[in-house]
Amino acid sequence: QVQLVESGGGLVQPGGSLRLSCAASGFRFDIHVMSWYRQAPGKERELVAAISPIGSATNYADSVKGRFTISRDNAENTVHLQMNSLKPEDTAVYYCNLYYNDRDYWGRGTPVTVSS
Repeated sequence: QVQLVESGGGLVQPGGSLRLSCAASGFRFDIHVMSWYRQAPGKERELVAAISPIGSATNYADSVKGRFTISRDNAENTVHLQMNSLKPEDTAVYYCNLYYNDRDYWGRGTPVTVSS
């Protein structure tokens, strides 16, 4: 079965960096788009970044362009989100996402708090 396990979240000061990872299993990883979403308290879940199956194309929310970088390692079945210049408004639970067989799959999420 599909499993997505996020890691790497934590507390960081404004301007700091974090690197999130998502370990995937249970499906053919290298033929699917992978995405990161986030959900802040009281807000809807939103797309942060997505990456094509071989990593040749990426897409970012306007709010994170130039600060976040999505990447993937198809040999290790992992997808990463490098987050730099973090702002308090980046505080949220970050989720790894796979859209497969007409449904969304989600991990449990990893919380990111940006605060001084």
